[in-house]
Amino acid sequence: MNRKTRALLLNMLVLPGLGQLYLGRKVVGIVLIMIINLLLLLALFMLLRGASPLIAAKVSSGGISTEEIVTALDSVAGFGKALLAAVVAVWVFAIFDILKSRDEA
Repeated sequence: MNRKTRALLLNMLVLPGLGQLYLGRKVVGIVLIMIINLLLLLALFMLLRGASPLIAAKVSSGGISTEEIVTALDSVAGFGKALLAAVVAVWVFAIFDILKSRDEA
């Protein structure tokens, strides 16, 4: 297995940007990893923002049903879809960036 194939597998299966780091393209790799981490942190923040009123209301009264969680998260569903699309776009960019790289060794 050559270096480009390993880099492609790292990008596809582990973390976008890791393949670029493996090939020595440090700036691109670090930027991609930072973007992915920021998008995931933003998704976690939005998830907590959507569910926190429900959690706060139910702390003393007992359990939370699945339907209540889904209803509470409806307010941030559109933003969640946009974040998912951004993560997929960065992931696809990282894969195509490896494919177009000239490193064949």
